[in-house]
Amino acid sequence: MTKSPVEKNGVYEVKIYNIGYKGKGVGRINNFTVFVPGAVPGDIVKIQITQVKKNYAFGKLLEILKSSGIRTNPRCRVFEKCGGCQLQHIDYTQQLVWKKKLVEDNIERIGGFKGIKIHDCIGMEYPWRYRNKAQFQVSEIGGRPVTGFYELRSYDIVDIPFCLIQYKANDVVTKIIRKHIERFNIPVYNQRTGKGLIRHVVTRTGFSTGEVMVIVVINGENLPHLKEFVEDIRAGVPNVETIVLNVNRKKTNVVLGDKVKVIYGKGYIEDFLGELKFRISPLSFFQVNPAQTEVLYEKAVEYAGLSGKETVFDLYCGIGTISLFMARHADRVYGIEVVKAAVEDARINADLNNINNVNFLTGKARDVIKHLYDKNILADVVVLDPPRKGCHKALLEVLVEKRPERIIYVSCNPSTLARDLKMLREGGYEIKEIQPVDMFPHTAHVECVVRLCREKCL
Repeated sequence: MTKSPVEKNGVYEVKIYNIGYKGKGVGRINNFTVFVPGAVPGDIVKIQITQVKKNYAFGKLLEILKSSGIRTNPRCRVFEKCGGCQLQHIDYTQQLVWKKKLVEDNIERIGGFKGIKIHDCIGMEYPWRYRNKAQFQVSEIGGRPVTGFYELRSYDIVDIPFCLIQYKANDVVTKIIRKHIERFNIPVYNQRTGKGLIRHVVTRTGFSTGEVMVIVVINGENLPHLKEFVEDIRAGVPNVETIVLNVNRKKTNVVLGDKVKVIYGKGYIEDFLGELKFRISPLSFFQVNPAQTEVLYEKAVEYAGLSGKETVFDLYCGIGTISLFMARHADRVYGIEVVKAAVEDARINADLNNINNVNFLTGKARDVIKHLYDKNILADVVVLDPPRKGCHKALLEVLVEKRPERIIYVSCNPSTLARDLKMLREGGYEIKEIQPVDMFPHTAHVECVVRLCREKCL
């Protein structure tokens, strides 16, 4: 067995040449890969090895010996502790360069592709305060309530009174809930013991409408002094449309439970993507960056090449956002989603927009597709927008068997995207082009839209 060129707790000097998984700097010591959180390509740094694996190691940044030209001062004062952002210390234009490279590396290394057209990543003019959904953990530090995110690799909470990528209403809401906890001595949830009442505070905001939803996640059935809490929220957040309690009694790191109790307002808010209106309920999935979501979906529509005569299948359709974008340009759209509540929301959204050429169906996509084909309903275009784990192999096998002319793949994970594209290529599809879109500035995430065609497609 070849001995590693680095040892745990050893101190080394290394030059950083790339950004890797979750935004960590990547360097090499005697051709051995070392990941260094907080390091930037072009840095020369002193590190201490914290963990050694067979083919790579992790290092702790001790000192920046020579600073990279792309390094910048992060705006957030808790950037180095908080796990919410990973790239605030990198110039934003360079973040976009790296995100394109991240896609390229995954497409080549995992997918085995060469020469694929990958466009420059589309960024934001103002990459701050872009999130329409904020969710903060509630905890205690020194006997006082705090709201924030988990510290990296820890259950300890970083106290964050405000967050520069979240919408401003969240700053007000978290301040109110901390005061409410102190005023009435309400116990907060302890992740280790599973005891305590208040677990999380979540806000959702309609960027176009200004409507605000406040969700308090509790390890119980009710919130003490509810009347005072509602009054304080209404006084502090003038645009609040609804306040709800979400009951989550499971010992889990999943934020929301299944039970929702509306304590003020209508139980949902509304917002627009382009000209389309959407109803957003507490458990609905809705893209957190509406400005970039429009960019993403319009690119998906462009890649679909619709003339108004096509039948489109939108798989993993959620509350129908992409389906409704496609429906304005297609003959018929079938949105398919396994979550029944999401399908109910999707149907409401179609009614809100007076769109009647879309059908929303509940079930596993591979089963629903087979059922539609048995009824001689055939897809010209299929849209895939799966979660981070990508598409199920059985679904891809069905698509290869049914041979729709075009597939538009919307992905939030370049590694599972590359894996799935490899299977689709083996099934006869050609990857025409890939458009990365920066949905989450200052984080290590990147979204992509991919255009795939069978042989006859230009």
